Amino acid sequence: MKKINFIIITMVLVPSISLFAQSIAIGTGASMVIPSGADICAGTYGNITGDISGSGTQCTQTPVPVELTTFTANVGGNNVLLEWLTATEVNNYGFEIQKTSPLSPPYEGGDAGGRGGWEKIGFVEGHGNSNSPKQYSYTDKNPLGGSVFIYRLKQIDNDGSYEYSDEIEVEIIPTEFALYQNYPNPFNPTTKIRYQLPQESKVIIKLYDILGAEVITLLNEKKEPGVYEVEFSAKGGSASGGNAWNLSSGTYIYRIVAGSFVETKKMILMK
Repeated sequence: MKKINFIIITMVLVPSISLFAQSIAIGTGASMVIPSGADICAGTYGNITGDISGSGTQCTQTPVPVELTTFTANVGGNNVLLEWLTATEVNNYGFEIQKTSPLSPPYEGGDAGGRGGWEKIGFVEGHGNSNSPKQYSYTDKNPLGGSVFIYRLKQIDNDGSYEYSDEIEVEIIPTEFALYQNYPNPFNPTTKIRYQLPQESKVIIKLYDILGAEVITLLNEKKEPGVYEVEFSAKGGSASGGNAWNLSSGTYIYRIVAGSFVETKKMILMK
């Protein structure tokens, strides 16, 4: 019988291998050989482990954090629109939007810049993991407490770690004096009175009964330009210049005097 020899031909292909959002692990006793001219790289979220040899190229990219490329603020009327863009995200839980101003109440220990404490005003959920640009926005409607506001983002990872963005400062100056209707109205027992000032003014707000007798002074102090609120409780004693009181149901009148600006409105207490 004629002996037949078998010839086995092995073709080796040398493509590049890229891994995204996964890992490749080589178990005990196994190995991976990277031929000359081939590459194996871990993507943004991957890694390479195990016994790897050969003359090809190996590269492992360190996972990158959330890469914030822009953070801007635009004023429209009395609202502030915050917009930001990320290039990549890794384990991004989301963004906490924080605000402060030179007139904010100071936190314990103070602030070297003379500002008060940072206040959380909102949260926007992140995209988790992404290697493509993502756009976010948040609107701060009718910010109160002055005319200058400072914003920043607190980017939070899924494991609870976080980083702060750069700060953005905006200025909103009303164009005219105004006294708004209290809300809620009718109320029981608390309500809020909003007013705005286009310039620094001595502000006096007083409450009167329906016959015109003065009940209480709610505010008597100098204020910077901006939009403000005064909270009033029909049962208490926290307003400036007054003692404890307990008002009965009925119609009351509140009056503001700010420089030459004077205006009155009615409110209804309904118990």
